[in-house]
Amino acid sequence: MLSVVMAAYNEAAMLQATVHEVVDGLRSSGRPFELRIVENGSTDGTRTIAERLAGEIDEVRVHSMRAANYGEALRTGLLEATGDVAVIFDVDCYDLDFLKEALAALDAAPELTGPAIPTGPIPTGTVMVVGSKRAPGARDERPWLRRIATGTFAWILRWGFSLSVSDTHGMKVLLREPLDPMVRRCRFGADLFDTELILRAERAGFRVAEVPVTVSERRPPRTSVLRRVPRTLLGLLRLRLALAREGT
Repeated sequence: MLSVVMAAYNEAAMLQATVHEVVDGLRSSGRPFELRIVENGSTDGTRTIAERLAGEIDEVRVHSMRAANYGEALRTGLLEATGDVAVIFDVDCYDLDFLKEALAALDAAPELTGPAIPTGPIPTGTVMVVGSKRAPGARDERPWLRRIATGTFAWILRWGFSLSVSDTHGMKVLLREPLDPMVRRCRFGADLFDTELILRAERAGFRVAEVPVTVSERRPPRTSVLRRVPRTLLGLLRLRLALAREGT
């Protein structure tokens, strides 16, 4: 079964249309699924809309958090999910064609065996597929300042953390069982949950694949680039120190 996790903060204008489009697309695929909306700290009508959708659509579940925290919302949704495969979509960024391609990549990967955190040789296989805005063939249609910020962030991760993938934020499809221990260990919410999870997966010896996607802004960003960059850089420094202390 698929578990779609969708963080929602002040998404009253888009949530209903997004949920209906995703649900209709997944139903047409014939694969059983659940869609978990994690409303976090919204000050508009997002929670009311989410709860109404859950009452109308059998596959929809709702979780609510008091504080706005995108990363913690994803972590909560992944830990509550019941499917063997989890999908991370945003209300303003989802792509059912990407999902189809990512599922094919996971199905083609060697089967994982053994414990989630092996004590002997680490099993090989793809455990996560990232929808990359920077992979060859991708199209990033966002404003130039956001593209530059994404490229700089990716450069820091590649040279400062030896990360193999070209992008960490956005859509993902992942196997829940092998990654569950790493999801539980993640402590950096807000901007860095995605990045921390991928770093932990790669450093545990698992393979993270990526496929190119097309990304455009369907609404204005919640936080300006100029405010987000210093916060993210400080978070990366703290994450680097935390991983070093763990020996990860």
